[in-house]
Amino acid sequence: MIFTTLISAADLRSEFSDSRLVVVDCRFSLEDQEWGRNQYLESHIPGAVYAHLDEDLCSPVVPGVTGRHPMPSAEQLAAKLGKWGIDSSSKVVVYDAAGGAMAAARLWWLLGWLGHYAVAVVDGGWQAWLDSGGSAHSGLETRSSSSFIPRVKRSRLLETEEILKRLTDPDFLLVDSRAEERYRGEVEPIDPVAGHIPGALLSPHENVLGADGLFLPKQQLRTHFEQLMGDINVKNTAFYCGSGVTAVQNILAVAYAGLGDSRLYAGSWSEWITDPGRPIAMGEEG
Repeated sequence: MIFTTLISAADLRSEFSDSRLVVVDCRFSLEDQEWGRNQYLESHIPGAVYAHLDEDLCSPVVPGVTGRHPMPSAEQLAAKLGKWGIDSSSKVVVYDAAGGAMAAARLWWLLGWLGHYAVAVVDGGWQAWLDSGGSAHSGLETRSSSSFIPRVKRSRLLETEEILKRLTDPDFLLVDSRAEERYRGEVEPIDPVAGHIPGALLSPHENVLGADGLFLPKQQLRTHFEQLMGDINVKNTAFYCGSGVTAVQNILAVAYAGLGDSRLYAGSWSEWITDPGRPIAMGEEG
């Protein structure tokens, strides 16, 4: 089976005989940075290695320059992937705690950024695995190291300078993936400045999930994002959030819906506001 976006827990169970399979546990909590690692050590999908959002999937924050979750360098990430036994032949499956795919989606996107597309997120995450009757292991697991050669796809990433140049470009769409009240600037529980990037439309990342915690059906997602993008090509559509992590859930949903690869503003709102000269909007757009 070839998978590039989502995989069900049941389908994952059927893949365990494939020696190319690499499973990565990405559970993480912004409130307790050790929660995910502790959960992994207590119980995880058999054979899974653990990826820590801050330590493995980001580079250190540079105050006043970067956002809260800066991109890792291609070389640093490639070294981590090789340590986890991932190479060009690997079929990678990543998972998060339940429902959505915060850090798991981040790793899914990072692998695509480095040119590796045989990677999927477990739809429903760890909870879906348990609900499907999946077994569990405890303790730290490792794999034989390999060599991962990055082939960076720079077009998937959007930088601040390009946004500034394209703020009034009618063929460019920026989408804010945060909650409505943060987008409108009514509250800002994390970052020191409220509001959104001028011209950005709103599509909260939680809205791609159903009440059961699984991604909505493909056609429903396709209809939503086609209405959002209108006549703008998916390659000219970029998503952001507070720090470049949860926005990827929207990017994953766009790809799962069959609309192609949209882009990520990885620095997101927390990077945008590091320069007080950059414009800020409040309220609704359009």
